[in-house]
Amino acid sequence: MFDHLNSLTLAIFAPILVLVGILGFIIPANKNLTSSATPYNLFHIAFGVIGAVIMLSGYEGAIRGFNIGFGLIDLYQAVASFANLFPKQHFKWTRADDFLHIVIGIALVVIGVFGR
Repeated sequence: MFDHLNSLTLAIFAPILVLVGILGFIIPANKNLTSSATPYNLFHIAFGVIGAVIMLSGYEGAIRGFNIGFGLIDLYQAVASFANLFPKQHFKWTRADDFLHIVIGIALVVIGVFGR
């Protein structure tokens, strides 16, 4: 079961990233619980596309690497938000973003490391 956990995770996660980025442009900022900053939306779309390409490659090492790497990026974003580090001023995270970064970041790292 765990042999394909990384692949399954990225197969679900990559399209969600693209969708979140697109919805960030569509949902009005005052109705969105997460940031609607343009750079943040573009970040989600770009990494969703990169994740999809990696998923389609079928190379398990790259898939695991993406999950671990993006998980670490998510965890950094939570730290950056609290510590006022780059790219906080561009991404304009909300507390909902912080919560999601922590939960998703931990999940992706754990899946990437242990989902062999």
